[in-house]
Amino acid sequence: MSLPGVRGALLAGGLGQRMGPLTARACKPLVPYAAACRLVDFSVANAVRSGLGELVLLSLHRESDLVDHLLRHWDHHPRTRLHFGPHDALLRASGGPWPGGRLPARPPERGTADALLANAEWLFAPGASDLLVQHADHVYLFDYAPMLAAHRESGADCTIGVQRIERRYVRLFGMVEVDERWRVRALVEKPEDPTSDLVFTAFCLFRIEALREVLDELAARGEDGWQHDISRDVLPEMIAAGRPVTAFQVADYWADIGTVERYHSEQLRLLDRPHPLPPALLPRTLPGAAPRYAPETDSLFGGEPPAGATVLGSVLHPGGRVEPGARVERSVVLPGATVAAGVSVLDSVVLAGERLTADRHGLDGLPG
Repeated sequence: MSLPGVRGALLAGGLGQRMGPLTARACKPLVPYAAACRLVDFSVANAVRSGLGELVLLSLHRESDLVDHLLRHWDHHPRTRLHFGPHDALLRASGGPWPGGRLPARPPERGTADALLANAEWLFAPGASDLLVQHADHVYLFDYAPMLAAHRESGADCTIGVQRIERRYVRLFGMVEVDERWRVRALVEKPEDPTSDLVFTAFCLFRIEALREVLDELAARGEDGWQHDISRDVLPEMIAAGRPVTAFQVADYWADIGTVERYHSEQLRLLDRPHPLPPALLPRTLPGAAPRYAPETDSLFGGEPPAGATVLGSVLHPGGRVEPGARVERSVVLPGATVAAGVSVLDSVVLAGERLTADRHGLDGLPG
């Protein structure tokens, strides 16, 4: 085990409203990605790769679908046990979700910190001294072991991942300010006037005892006394109280997929050479052959390139069809989608199960 004494918390409860039609029929963690997998698979693959002993799912919306996916694709790894919180005993006793069945609803939550409190029984159970917090909509390949080593060596109450980006984009993320020893001086969500080029990658390691103390202090303020959020409450509270919070720099590719625009642009970014995420290293949970990059068309195919059609600089998911005479450029075609003969798609997305019979240029006007 590469992460001894660590338990994981996988935050997967967001509605994904900014993803528009992509989440109209599926929970955000299950949105297909890179012709290989679904968004949630990146964080789970990172946990398995790092040797995390137990990963607790913190979910709310369309939870049965997400649980079914995780049981089918990730429950067989001997080093990483999936735990489904209040549903774990039920699922283990029944062998998993039943056809057409739905899990009992969890209590509503106002933010990510509420998710930690609602699952405290399992997150803070004996057997772990640190908690790894992940999100189910981040795209990256990462081994958490070096981060854990730095976290424990520093004696920090929390170690957060950070990455340098262009200053003009910092306002879209949580901005982080650090001193010369990489101790965090401030964390500001979506600042209007950024003063740093470091952003929070939203995965972090908490010393469990310290996290419990801060959550208890925040909860004591009452429902309206805080925002119930890790980035807006828990971490700023730790920093303001002088608790040691350190930053661990993430040098390789990382992306937060929060909007349709990011979903489109970041998949096309995978076509850059050298590839920020090589196709051979992507998690594989979508059916069919492994995704293949075709340099002659600068495209990523989850199957054979379509005959008689033009596909350039695009991502074609397995089960997506582009009929002869159609043209797809700088676009993403999802599983079960069809681009009809003679149709042109430019800088856009063709949704799962959609049959597109008219030209689509840009992301405006995607069907709801």
